[in-house]
Amino acid sequence: MDSKPIVHIVEDDTTTRRLIENLTSLLGYQVESYDNGDDAWDAFAMKQPQVVISDWKMPGKDGLELCRRLRESKADTYTYFILVTAQRRSRSNMEQAIEAGVDDFLKKPIGSEEIWNRLRVAERILSFNRQVKTLESLIPICAYCKKVRNDSDLWEQIEQYVNERTGADFTHSICPPCIDKHVRPQMEAYKTSLKEKAEQSAGD
Repeated sequence: MDSKPIVHIVEDDTTTRRLIENLTSLLGYQVESYDNGDDAWDAFAMKQPQVVISDWKMPGKDGLELCRRLRESKADTYTYFILVTAQRRSRSNMEQAIEAGVDDFLKKPIGSEEIWNRLRVAERILSFNRQVKTLESLIPICAYCKKVRNDSDLWEQIEQYVNERTGADFTHSICPPCIDKHVRPQMEAYKTSLKEKAEQSAGD
């Protein structure tokens, strides 16, 4: 990554929040922090952070609700969500977190090594996500006939491809350079052909 992602920290316990802030800042990340889920969600909606480190249990919206809402918002960029918890990592707890869309976990008490490991993974996942989006944005088009390959691996006219995805219809015209390059020579050739036929008829 060219620059470190912005990290939003959501933790109602002051001591834990400041610890995570300090450790994350020392690793070179830009940090914004919140002490409750409601303020954090308002900030998410406007800023769309790349990484969130959130406590599970806290006033207002808890960590699972924040993650669930973030996933439902279908933001243009992916947010890597790390859930912080002092709870026992039972199968039931893990299933709840995964269902909500959580990517990773931090167990209290938190150390610098754990923070570093999780953020390194977050950077890799965010990088892969950008690469996939770049590939998805490339439209395969034939260099000869200009047909486009659709999601079913079939080739279709570009007008049909765009219409199916946007509803837009095309009106066909001819640009000035193509008029000079293609249309005028065809018209001149047609006129010459008519003239030659007329001369030939006259000679007969």
